[in-house]
Amino acid sequence: MAGKPIKFWTDGVPVEPEARQQLLNTAQLPFIFKHIAVMPDVHLGKGSTIGSVIPTVGAIIPAAVGVDIGCGMIAARTSLVAADLPDNLHGLRRAIEQAVPHGKTFGRHDQGAWSDVPAAADQAWRALSGRFKRITDKYPRLAKTNNRQHLGTLGTGNHFIEVCLDETEQVWFMLHSGSRGVGNAIGTLFIELAQADMRQHIANLPDRDLAYFEEGSRHFADYMEAVEWAQDFARQNRALMMHAVIDAARRVIRKPFEAELEAVNCHHNYVQRERHFSREVLVTRKGAVSAQKGQLGIIPGSMGAKSYIVRGLGHEESFCSCSHGAGRVMSRTQAKKRFSVEDQVRATAHVECRKDKEVIDEIPMAYKDIDAVMAAQRDLVEVVHTLRQVVCVKG
Repeated sequence: MAGKPIKFWTDGVPVEPEARQQLLNTAQLPFIFKHIAVMPDVHLGKGSTIGSVIPTVGAIIPAAVGVDIGCGMIAARTSLVAADLPDNLHGLRRAIEQAVPHGKTFGRHDQGAWSDVPAAADQAWRALSGRFKRITDKYPRLAKTNNRQHLGTLGTGNHFIEVCLDETEQVWFMLHSGSRGVGNAIGTLFIELAQADMRQHIANLPDRDLAYFEEGSRHFADYMEAVEWAQDFARQNRALMMHAVIDAARRVIRKPFEAELEAVNCHHNYVQRERHFSREVLVTRKGAVSAQKGQLGIIPGSMGAKSYIVRGLGHEESFCSCSHGAGRVMSRTQAKKRFSVEDQVRATAHVECRKDKEVIDEIPMAYKDIDAVMAAQRDLVEVVHTLRQVVCVKG
């Protein structure tokens, strides 16, 4: 099978056959630059593989970026230590849950949206709204999305807010979220447009979700404009939530403390122009983090496992990238069939968090061993801090 090479950083971690085939499919596309880099948290995704770095010249694949555009992490180190936290952490968890909308939509009620948008979110929205109007003037259906109401909200699934302790017992706040409803709508629309644009050629693609826009086309330019906006929305979304988490903690923790806001704020589902091997290319990181030399990043473990603040080593062969987490070893459906609430309670005994059937799909055993993942990429990043969760809020 012809195609560009695929380079793996997966020594000691499993790679499912379906993910390998998906990578082979992507590597056949004619505009892949040099090679595809595969991170140790690699697993099957929709269209393109999660945990892959896809450099392209002259074209972009919307499904490779996905529908959670700009999804990523933010972490802030505080001046607090473990002894400053309350003995019972349930009150701290409840304060965070009340401060940040999270959860699913039931009928017309979206419990993960603001009913009354707070002033800070409204101010942030005003800075984004002009560019958004330019996008919705061309694509009116995007105006009928949760956009302003989702700015500063968490979402569901594997999105989370955590209180963590590092190796010196220093307290960190950390959270994982993206561009919410509006980013999903942008991703879905442009995946559909790519497939429609290629309808005469789609049968020749290894997977219809690898439909792409060629540079110079109207939809390429419009997609790049929309995806950059969604990535800015996602970054702002995380910053707003971090402010809200810190404010909530200050209402519960009596000792005054400082927080290094936006110590690290990084995407792991995104595309941007970068220079590699003396060439300007579009780099799509689908479940991967930029790890330029000296750049800080966040690699979270699963619920109840360790997480890491890392510094990039600038490994050019990986297009200066690293993993975005542990990576799933089974689907959410499989996890819910295999594990019980009792398993979840045991696996998260040291964490103040929900322990019910709705979060079984996030049980640590559904993910790869984070220690093995870190060992497989020791030439990509160095560990700066090792974090362990003591509070976890799930959508």
